[in-house]
Amino acid sequence: MRQPRTILAALAVVAATVVAMTSTSDAQRWPNNDRDTYDRRDYDRRDGGSGSGGRQSRERNIPGEFDYYALVLSWSPTHCESEAGRNDRDALQCGRRDGRRYAFVLHGLWPQYERGFPGNCRTRERPFVPNRVIDEMLDIMPARGLVIHEYKKHGTCSGLDPAGYYEMARRLYNRIRIPERYTNPFEAQFVAPEQLTREIVAANPGLEPNMMAVSCAGPGNRLREIRICYTKSGQLRPCGSNENQRRMCSARQMYVPPVRSTWKPPAGASQRPGDRAAPVEPRRGEPPRGNVPRDRDYLPAPRGI
Repeated sequence: MRQPRTILAALAVVAATVVAMTSTSDAQRWPNNDRDTYDRRDYDRRDGGSGSGGRQSRERNIPGEFDYYALVLSWSPTHCESEAGRNDRDALQCGRRDGRRYAFVLHGLWPQYERGFPGNCRTRERPFVPNRVIDEMLDIMPARGLVIHEYKKHGTCSGLDPAGYYEMARRLYNRIRIPERYTNPFEAQFVAPEQLTREIVAANPGLEPNMMAVSCAGPGNRLREIRICYTKSGQLRPCGSNENQRRMCSARQMYVPPVRSTWKPPAGASQRPGDRAAPVEPRRGEPPRGNVPRDRDYLPAPRGI
C-alpha cells in the first residue's frame, strides 16, 4: 500500500507545481499582452492603421472613410542628394540632361485620420494606374514609380479612381504659392521651420500655421517636405496629430539644398507650378519617353518612396 501512497503524493506535488507555473505564466503573460496590444496600436498610428479616435479595427482602411487630406510637397534636392535619389532608376527627377531641376514637387495626397491614417485600402477593382494618368502627372510628380505607389498606398483610401484622385491632387497643388526664394535657389540656405511656415502662410491667403507642418531629416536637418491639410472637399483646415511639428522637425535651423535649375521654358510659356515639363532624353538603349503607346499599363511592384 506504500507504493500507491507514494504515487499519489508525487502526483499531488506535480499538480501543485503545474498550478504554480500556470499562475506565474498568467502573471507574466498579461503584462506582455498589454504591451503587445499597445505596440500594435502605436504601429497602427504610424503606419496605416486606425489608431485611436473611437474607430474600431473592422473600420480600418475603408475607401472614403477618413477625416482629412494632407497634401505632401517634397523638397526635391534633398531627395536627389539621398542614396535613393542617386540610384533612381527612372531619372526623370534627379538624372535629367536638359538642365531641369525641381524644387517642391508633389509627393502625394494622403487621406488621414485625426490620429493615424489608412493605407492600401481594398477596392472593387485592381488599383491599376493607366499610363495616361501617369504621364499627365510627371510634370509635378516626376517619377513613374512614385505615381503608381502613391495611388496604391494612399489613393485607394480616398474613394476616388486614379484619374479623380490625381485630378484633386493637382488642383490642390496648383493652389499653393511658393515664395520666390524657394522656387530655384542657386545657393544653400539655412532656415528655421517656423520661418518657412511664416513665409508660405504669408504667400497663401487663408492658410494658417496650424494648417501645415514642415519636415526635416538627415545630416544638417535637411528640409524634407511640407504638408498642408485640407477637408475632403478641398478646403483648408487645421491638421491632425499626424502633422505634429515638434515630431516632424524640432530643429532650430534646417539646411535647404539648392535647386540650380538651368532649364528654360519654351518661348511664350510660363514656369508656374503645374506647367508641363520638357521631355527628357532617354538613356542609351531605352525606348523614347513621353506619350509612347504601350500594350498595357505599367504597374511594377511598389517602391518605398
